[in-house]
Amino acid sequence: MGQLALAAKITHVPSMYLSELPGPRFGTRQDAIEGHREISRRCRNLGVDTLVVFDTHWLVNANYHINCAPHFKGTYTSNELPHFISNMGYEAPGNPALGQLLAKVCNDFGVETLAHDKTTLAPEYGTLVPLRYMNEDQHFKVVSVSALCQAHYLNDSARLGWAMRQAVEQHYDGKVAFFASGSLSHRFAQNGLAPEFAFKIWSPFLEKLDAQVVQMWQNAEWESFCAMLPEYASKGHGEGFMHDTAMLMGALGWSGYDAPAEIITPYFGASGTGQINAVFPVTPQNGLHIPPAQASAAGAYQSFSRL
Repeated sequence: MGQLALAAKITHVPSMYLSELPGPRFGTRQDAIEGHREISRRCRNLGVDTLVVFDTHWLVNANYHINCAPHFKGTYTSNELPHFISNMGYEAPGNPALGQLLAKVCNDFGVETLAHDKTTLAPEYGTLVPLRYMNEDQHFKVVSVSALCQAHYLNDSARLGWAMRQAVEQHYDGKVAFFASGSLSHRFAQNGLAPEFAFKIWSPFLEKLDAQVVQMWQNAEWESFCAMLPEYASKGHGEGFMHDTAMLMGALGWSGYDAPAEIITPYFGASGTGQINAVFPVTPQNGLHIPPAQASAAGAYQSFSRL
């Protein structure tokens, strides 16, 4: 019925907003902003009606959660970086029906998920920063999904992504984009060193690790990437423990995915972290190969089940 029309891994660095403002950082993130606008153009050309954002700034300690309020509007200041994002206005229509549908199918797949449509809960900046550049005219509806998951297995996040794709393709009358909103390596510069690392990666190890991962994406080495994701998330200081990436890979078929990623905004450093905008072409998948639900530690991913 419906279609997952576009999938992408995207940056949400707050310096994109700072880049708009007069001062020494003016214009310095224009490449990332234009990357968001290019992804938006593609979504519009494909007829996408709703952007579903896996937000690594939405921290949850139990269950998976979906913010599908009818409408989002407010003024946002980041609690962690108020000198980067302060008094940023936002507004976007929501999609309560899709949010409830996503939650229902996730629960049907055994991934306990709660949808919140009657809520005052505001989106976090992992959702709001991309919307600023992708949805300035409120063209798209928006649904935000918790992806800073404190007590969750990565393979359950993969199941959630796959279930959400099934919800869209089997039960939704429309076209949807899925965005994994988060970094690659996410080791911030030590306090006092942030200005020095404004455009750099924290360490050569992390920069080389990220570079290898990007090359794997471009080579469509998805079986190897999925096998290493838990250890990469740990040793690479993955943002949100890389649950957003697991959700995206689950939606694409996990280790059965077979298309090379397209880099829209080349890899760049931001306050020590590694960032990118990349589109992952959506290909047909007839099943999901993921680890057993109880596995979590690196190296526990050798056995695969099929859903």
